[in-house]
Amino acid sequence: MSGGHAPPGTLTLRLAFAPPLHPDNLFGHLVATAVPGVEEWRDGCYRRTLRLPHGGAVVALGPRADHITCRLMLADARDRDVAISRCRRLLDLDADPVAIDEQLGRDPHLAALVAAAPGRRVPGSADPAEFAVRAVLGQQVSTAAARTHAARLVAAHGEPIADPEGGLTHLFPGPGVLAQLDPAALAMPRSRRATLLALVGALAEGELDLGPATTLEAARRGLLALPGLGPWTVEMIAMRALGDRDAFPATDLGVIKAARALGLPPTPGALAAASAPWRPWRAYAVQHLWATGEHAVNRMPSG
Repeated sequence: MSGGHAPPGTLTLRLAFAPPLHPDNLFGHLVATAVPGVEEWRDGCYRRTLRLPHGGAVVALGPRADHITCRLMLADARDRDVAISRCRRLLDLDADPVAIDEQLGRDPHLAALVAAAPGRRVPGSADPAEFAVRAVLGQQVSTAAARTHAARLVAAHGEPIADPEGGLTHLFPGPGVLAQLDPAALAMPRSRRATLLALVGALAEGELDLGPATTLEAARRGLLALPGLGPWTVEMIAMRALGDRDAFPATDLGVIKAARALGLPPTPGALAAASAPWRPWRAYAVQHLWATGEHAVNRMPSG
């Protein structure tokens, strides 16, 4: 798929999950934050490019009542299982929604939210390093601004890829490429430039590991050791990229606003303490809290 070549073959699969599955925030979040050229919503499917061990790929994922349709265009058939695994992780398809909802639904603050939308999943990531970069780009800016920053990096430094069925154009640039960037070329505050370059440098040199071989504790320590990575960014990376289902960004403005409306303490420390009954599923509680707002991440696109 890379270098402008068409894919040698396409696979169409059905990805199973344990019901229920509430698709709105799951696909809404992925589409609202989609980076042009890397991700898009087309014909009822979330589509994106994937960087895999033997080449690039394009995948289209569409929600159905009892499964997720998965259309994979692979450069190399050896990447089939890795691609499927990443798609399942991206959509949190291996969650046990009945157990999660049962526990969260016992909390009087969350009971009505859980009953109204059972089966919420935590939107994941197809590539932990990519998400970490995007989390830094999204620090203290709007969703639209974060997408713009990421799109510029993709257009300038991403690897071209062919997409005969849609409008995807690039693989998201890897840490090795981004580590070579001239800081002056980054249109962002100097402090965020330093954070971004420290992150991609640590990833490129192997000083920071966000892959499956590391532990959540080691990854958190490595992230917090970098300049400009505070609790909010680290918790977002842990929740979305590392698969920590107990991650809890207590300083997130959307979480705090929802907590206040539900009668929960709005200060981060008190809110973190009040979230104890939700453990070990606090990342799912966050999805319910976020869904009380009007942001586009809470709505699955039509068409």
